[in-house]
Amino acid sequence: MAKDKEILDALKDDKSQRFMAATLGVSRNTAAKVIQAYQESGLSMDDVEGMDSGELHRRLFPKLATTPAIHLPDYVYVHKELLKPGVTLKLLWNEYSAGCNQSGLLHLQYSQFCKLYRDFVDRHHLTMHIQHKPGDKLMVDWAGTTMPLYNSVTGSVTKAYIFVGTLPFSMYCYAEACPDMKESSWINANIHMVHFLGGATRLLVPDNLKTGIISNRKHEDPVANRSYQEFAEHYHMALLPARVLTPKDKAAVEGNVGKITTHIIARLRNEKFFDLAEMNAAISECLDEFNRAPFEKRDGSRQSVFDEEELSFLQVLPKIPYEYAWWKQATVQLNYHIGLEYQNYSCPYTYARKRVDVRVAQNLVEIFYQGQRIASHPRLYGKRGQYSTVVEHMPPNHQLYSEWDSKRFRRWAKKTGDSTYIVIDRLLTSYRVEEQAYKGCLSLLKLCDKYGSKRLELACGEALKQVPLPRYNIINRILVTGQDQKVPHLQQPPAPSEHAFMRGSAYYGGKHHEK
Repeated sequence: MAKDKEILDALKDDKSQRFMAATLGVSRNTAAKVIQAYQESGLSMDDVEGMDSGELHRRLFPKLATTPAIHLPDYVYVHKELLKPGVTLKLLWNEYSAGCNQSGLLHLQYSQFCKLYRDFVDRHHLTMHIQHKPGDKLMVDWAGTTMPLYNSVTGSVTKAYIFVGTLPFSMYCYAEACPDMKESSWINANIHMVHFLGGATRLLVPDNLKTGIISNRKHEDPVANRSYQEFAEHYHMALLPARVLTPKDKAAVEGNVGKITTHIIARLRNEKFFDLAEMNAAISECLDEFNRAPFEKRDGSRQSVFDEEELSFLQVLPKIPYEYAWWKQATVQLNYHIGLEYQNYSCPYTYARKRVDVRVAQNLVEIFYQGQRIASHPRLYGKRGQYSTVVEHMPPNHQLYSEWDSKRFRRWAKKTGDSTYIVIDRLLTSYRVEEQAYKGCLSLLKLCDKYGSKRLELACGEALKQVPLPRYNIINRILVTGQDQKVPHLQQPPAPSEHAFMRGSAYYGGKHHEK
């Protein structure tokens, strides 16, 4: 209808129908119909110039004037509904046309419905949100360009790797410098990003990095790194890795990576940073400017679109932030402990020789068997060889130690000599759970069986001069090398017995021979 006057203006200037079609965006048939209607109407060009578009159309096509008007959609409503997950223009048109049919109104065809929506978006300087929904996706990747990090003492230079996250709807960005590209740096950067945004998206779209995705084969479900999967589940996000060799899946983040490289990395190229905190402070300032910079081809900025149209669609964050934890497998030893970083953690003795999964956080160690947690411990730090033992994990009748307890070990040691007693007492008090010391105490019993009580006493005395808490290896070395025999003493030690454990309880201070 709006083209009637333009067609007749072109006709007045002796323009061809081909020209009209090319310049006015109408078909040659439409131009021909308007010209024919004008010629049959009896109107003059002066008449045409004095009419508005609506009146002219009614005079040219009087039969159409009695046709019921087409009910136009509410495009403000359409635009808002398109922001919701799963809502498409096709769905909204189906709802619109069904409503018109029920009310006996004429409706637009789907193609015209979509065209008028695009016109609405352009007319109101809005963003057309069809491909990406607000709060739906969060794309993450490493920037290909690194930044130098200087050591203030040695002057050496290492690389800092730049993590980038993008919300494709608003193109709002997050960036962070990391010391490496290891799993811990990757997941911690993801944690920082989610809390920077103030909410989580429905989908998390990483590139196919081993720190995040173990495998992503065609026709198979992707396999995520266990720690990364755990992170995503904590924030109720579904991992959806980009398809291999499909750059469109991550076009938003890759586009922003290039822009961030120019706006942040290149801008800071002449700065010298001596620690990550200093570097990230500078990156944060540049990032804020980058997000607030006006778009080149439309109104607003990344920040304004995020604040006004996307932030409210993000999922609420859990009260407790995710704490990075890594996983490993271990075999439960016969002493019902697992070894981890030279420390030892107990689990129920019934799991001895079983293969278990171990989750290691900064302050917590958890042990799982077939998906069920069977033990948890505070994580041990410091000297090697420490034990964290839960008493309930110990067998009720430990075969090796069933006839022995701390009192009996001390009675035997006291009979052997003061030095032996000191060694035994210190062994028994060096563990949180004294049963852990029984193995070491029994080892000294065996040395007594082999070398005799006199030599053991002398060896314990010599060992105490060397270390405050001597153990089997030191005392055995003294006996093997004969260092104990070099110590001045009045008597030669008695000949050792061959079978200490066959002597009976009396020899070691049993109840039938107690004083």
